[in-house]
Amino acid sequence: MVHLNKTGNVPALLCRLAVGLIFLSEGLQKYLFPETLGTGRFAKIGFSNPGFWAYFTGTFEIVCGILILIGLFTRLAAIPLLIIMIVSFFTTKYPELIEKGFWFMAHDYRTDFAMTLLLIYLIIYGGGKKSIDYTIQQKARGNKNFNLRN
Repeated sequence: MVHLNKTGNVPALLCRLAVGLIFLSEGLQKYLFPETLGTGRFAKIGFSNPGFWAYFTGTFEIVCGILILIGLFTRLAAIPLLIIMIVSFFTTKYPELIEKGFWFMAHDYRTDFAMTLLLIYLIIYGGGKKSIDYTIQQKARGNKNFNLRN
């Protein structure tokens, strides 16, 4: 019988899948479609040296997205992605709020808002039991316990 109240590893795994896949996809798209989602978008937003910043951001999204997907250095990998989300808010959503109002911005910000909350979750709680981080942690604890007994 299935016990619905026992979530076990599901919350962290679902958060990692959502965050990892979305950032991996967004990072790749900066390389695949530079005129609309990479350099061109960063130029339109007003970044100086948009080529550098688009590929810099895209690389972080790809690398950190993969790390979060596999659950390796989850908390650490979530930090640059959270910074990207904060910069994204101030460079794209805040101007929308000022120019077009709250409801337009709220509609456009919905995915960013969800991703920001998921990143905060991962920073606080980590990658969960189905992660490489957890496996490494358990092995380290096992080795410590082994060394303390001998």
